[in-house]
Amino acid sequence: MRMRAALTLPALAGAAVLTGTLLSSPAQAAGGVVIHRVWFDSPGSDNRSNSSLNAEWVQIKNTGRSAISLKGWVLKDKSNHKYVFANVKIGAGKTMKIRTGSGGDTAANKYQDRRAYVWNNTSDTATLTKSNGSKVDTCSWTTRDPSDKKC
Repeated sequence: MRMRAALTLPALAGAAVLTGTLLSSPAQAAGGVVIHRVWFDSPGSDNRSNSSLNAEWVQIKNTGRSAISLKGWVLKDKSNHKYVFANVKIGAGKTMKIRTGSGGDTAANKYQDRRAYVWNNTSDTATLTKSNGSKVDTCSWTTRDPSDKKC
């Protein structure tokens, strides 16, 4: 939530007024990585084919103005299925999908190389943590949501 604020400087005898945008948290002010969207219910029948597995994904977004290293960061579900990021960066303003199945990693897509689904269709929570274990962001859903959840 953004709010406009007007601040006066008494040292200038009220002659000058500064205006700016206040952000709701220091993380927003600095920018950072957030869970942007989750596609937890792969379209079609759940047949565990690689294409079906890869249609299940979590998308993260760097909301900052500079690249951020994700080395050692962890993306996990409630059952503690973990994906650990290799020595990779996410560019400023860029998104990245972490797909469940196998494939060739690119800047926009990373693959968990799993042969079973991770994200529960009925309810689950995606949690992103830094390498030191500190929580970065979470996104939860239930059966009331469609096949995907914007976080």
